[in-house]
Amino acid sequence: MMNRIKEVLMEQGRTQAWLANRIGKSYVVTTNYVNNKTQPSIPVLYQIADVLGVDVRELLVSSRR
Repeated sequence: MMNRIKEVLMEQGRTQAWLANRIGKSYVVTTNYVNNKTQPSIPVLYQIADVLGVDVRELLVSSRR
């Protein structure tokens, strides 16, 4: 699974440090989410969507082509 967290942060002009602070995760953990090295759990993904003010589906890359 891939996510679009990085793109949404860039669109909003926000930083990874800002997101880390808002979701209560370390900068390293958040950076791994943003760079698709690890994927957040479903509850954390919903939390990220809420903090960014987007529908959780906007953070996901479709597996269908």
